[in-house]
Amino acid sequence: MVRRTGLVVGVVLVACVVSGTAQVAEELDEYGGQVGVRRAATGFFRTTRAEGRWWLVDPRGSLFISVGVNRVSLRPRGLPGESAAPYREAALARYRNEAEWSKAAVERLRGWGFNTVGAGSDRMTHAREMAYTVGLRCAEALPLREEQSFPDVFDPAYERAVRRHASATCRPYASERWLLGYFTDGELAWGREGEGAGTLLAQFLGLDDEAPGRRALLGFLANRHLNIGELNRTWGAGYASFQEVGRTPQVGSHIPREDVDAFQREVARRYFRVVDDAIRAVDRYHLILGPRFDGEVPRPVLEAMGEHVDVLSLNCRGKALPAKHLREIHRVTELSVIISEFGFRAGERGRSAGGEEVVTQEERAELYRRFVQELMALPMVVGYHWYEHADESAGEGAGRASSGFGLVSVGDEPYGALVEAARRVNAEVYRLAAVEEPTGEGG
Repeated sequence: MVRRTGLVVGVVLVACVVSGTAQVAEELDEYGGQVGVRRAATGFFRTTRAEGRWWLVDPRGSLFISVGVNRVSLRPRGLPGESAAPYREAALARYRNEAEWSKAAVERLRGWGFNTVGAGSDRMTHAREMAYTVGLRCAEALPLREEQSFPDVFDPAYERAVRRHASATCRPYASERWLLGYFTDGELAWGREGEGAGTLLAQFLGLDDEAPGRRALLGFLANRHLNIGELNRTWGAGYASFQEVGRTPQVGSHIPREDVDAFQREVARRYFRVVDDAIRAVDRYHLILGPRFDGEVPRPVLEAMGEHVDVLSLNCRGKALPAKHLREIHRVTELSVIISEFGFRAGERGRSAGGEEVVTQEERAELYRRFVQELMALPMVVGYHWYEHADESAGEGAGRASSGFGLVSVGDEPYGALVEAARRVNAEVYRLAAVEEPTGEGG
């Protein structure tokens, strides 16, 4: 899956002092990569297989695990009814300006063993000599209609919009050595069971008659079923023509799962190709990290990625490591994986903020340690990004409720137990990556 052919640069051993970590300075280069085993230096991040597992390779050729933090940001969360920004106010009261804050925040994260600024972070943090990611939000390149939760990827206007968007966004980063790669989107609605908008097949059936996506779907059905009679027999329907499919009520009809999955695969294949082509038109070398999948990735979507994604990105919810699904992802795609978001919330029992809760900071510290240790025993994992850098008001007025996911409080004070646990386990990440995978299937 390695597709990078960039200019090879010389390798220089650079001392990297990580305050309080167990690793000595000579073991890490300036990016935080492990110097001991080298690969070809291309001047950009890439992936490789070495020492029995997948790795990232940093621009100097060192094996690299991305240890990141999301939302290193002064921007308010933007929750409904929330206008105050208590974290921003506290941070700017402590530091002279945003530039001083970003410098101090990144230096502090480096001291805790992190080496990557993750999704949702302020652009100012990109200039602090730490690897970073850029989110493209390609699905929003063309505004969605009210009835859509997924873009009409078959629309030539959408493809042109993605190309314009990628050109404007990616071109300035094309030669940036600290850029790890691009997240093409956040958590897209892939039409899974339980998602409110229904399957992608149902969504595209509901588009206007002239919409390219509906026309593409009808062509897909005609090729798959040969004639309307066969479709009627398979669906238990009574349509007079393919043009009527989805337009007239069909009591007792049923769309087979095979058709739903096959069309989901077609939509995903088109999405990945359009986005890949748009990025590669202006940036040939940086990693394409794909969308940040929410939990389990549908198998048809995995099958559609092909050569269009370099690393699969997965957001994890809750306390349990999805080891079984990570193995399935790797079996289907042969891609390495970044856990692009994981976190554990401290707060009052019974409150809900998008993730499982724990009561104490000590419990969060233990969960962080255990999650990372188990994660890094999986040979396809090349990084993990914590959600999030700072607590923020959770929509009940300035400071009255906290998101509870931060490494630091709304007042910019570190949570001692959590950051100490992070510092210790992050310092051991390369040793943990060398551990052989357990023989059991896990959860």
